[in-house]
Amino acid sequence: MLTIGMLGGMSWESSAEYYRLANVLVRERLGGLHSAKVVLHSVDFAEIERMQVEGRWDDAGKALAEAATSLQAGGADFLVLCTNTMHKVFDEIQAAVGIPMIHLGDTTADAIKKAGLTTVGLLGTGFTMDQPFYRERLESHGLTVLLPSTEDRETVHRIIYDELCLGVVRDESRRAYQDVIARFEGAEGVILGCTEIELLLTQDDVPLPVFPTTRLHVEAAVERAILPDNRGTPTQSSR
Repeated sequence: MLTIGMLGGMSWESSAEYYRLANVLVRERLGGLHSAKVVLHSVDFAEIERMQVEGRWDDAGKALAEAATSLQAGGADFLVLCTNTMHKVFDEIQAAVGIPMIHLGDTTADAIKKAGLTTVGLLGTGFTMDQPFYRERLESHGLTVLLPSTEDRETVHRIIYDELCLGVVRDESRRAYQDVIARFEGAEGVILGCTEIELLLTQDDVPLPVFPTTRLHVEAAVERAILPDNRGTPTQSSR
């Protein structure tokens, strides 16, 4: 089994779900007492969040690249960045290490295409929804990505940072997200494009197919980790 390097802490609430899911999925696949081989580097999210707000993306990229090198030194065979938003600096992190990374946007797009859908609504942080880095990655797979209104984007972002990242899950906020989803016109499915949203919404809460990015990312990581022949180490994404 290969060792998964998890670059997390953004927030630790969702990183804990990454770790839990990886172990659950390995046990389901291999049985018995099997668990995932994981190296985790968890950053102080307050420092990264300050860089986000101040637009210091280069500094954030350098900080996460340094963390990624520690995961490689710790024995990780490949990396997953446990946050959608910080995929904005994915290329900078990948360039700093000699092991491949699994891009969260690619695993999500693969699942959407496998489901036979082409047009999806995107929920995420304001950074993920407002900036092109994530949407364009999805669109490079031939998808059409719909965004909420400006007011709805503000609501979605606020609930993520003021509640979900702090472990607060409120029925009122779930209903607010359901209202946002109901206002998507033409969406065939919905991307839960922030790793914390899965703490609030499940498929049972949404009439459209949902694509939970955390679970999809972990599923892809576990699939690579348990390759029957470790010489099949995953290669770096060409994108």
